[in-house]
Amino acid sequence: MNSEEKMDELFQVIAKRHSYRGEFKNEPVDPEHLKKIVQAGIDAPSGCNAQTTRFVIVTEPKLLAEISNYFENRAVCKTAKAMIVCVTDSTPAYGNVSFAREDCAAAVENILLAISALGYATVWYQGYVQKDQTAEKIAELLNVPNNLHVEVVLPIGVPITQEPPRPKKSFAERAFFNRYGAK
Repeated sequence: MNSEEKMDELFQVIAKRHSYRGEFKNEPVDPEHLKKIVQAGIDAPSGCNAQTTRFVIVTEPKLLAEISNYFENRAVCKTAKAMIVCVTDSTPAYGNVSFAREDCAAAVENILLAISALGYATVWYQGYVQKDQTAEKIAELLNVPNNLHVEVVLPIGVPITQEPPRPKKSFAERAFFNRYGAK
């Protein structure tokens, strides 16, 4: 495969990636795939190279079920065969500025693309994790140290249905050269 074909493949993965909220098949997620997926997150850029995001890979059925309870037993969580819990360290990296959220977001995007490339599906739970002490409850369940924060939960599995990505607004509606609103 030449470099142009590789780039086409990358852009196809980017275009097909979407948030999956349905049920997963009763098929395991290959542990080697989980390592590759998390390595993609580890390889993401990080402000001042502080590398503030850590990852807890959850595969134990009892833990998966307990975490699922915090998500009102949503099908995507209840049937997940694995979850990646992204944990951040908000220690400042540049003066008094922390890049924990930005670092986590970059890591999650790499993870989302790796999940799609390997034929799995997921949905990015962040806002939901931050309400009703959910982050703290999951942190306690997973023995996350008190100085770190559960930021994102990604349930993973083989999707039962192949849903197309939701439509995106056009390039002309969202991108401009040189000046905002310029054609």
